Amino acid sequence: MKIEKYTRYERARIIGARALQISMGAPVLLEDDSGEPIDIALRELELGIIPITVKRTQKVKTT
Repeated sequence: MKIEKYTRYERARIIGARALQISMGAPVLLEDDSGEPIDIALRELELGIIPITVKRTQKVKTT
């Protein structure tokens, strides 16, 4: 599995989006699912099992 480096903004967005999903009833992908949704989302991201991808656009330089 390729580990991507996320910017701090991407990390915040991913954790926030996953925490919202968990709080709305989405299944938790950890065996120990106790705790706050933010903490669960952070652990999922650290373990690389979070089901969210980031699509980045390529910047085009014009001369």
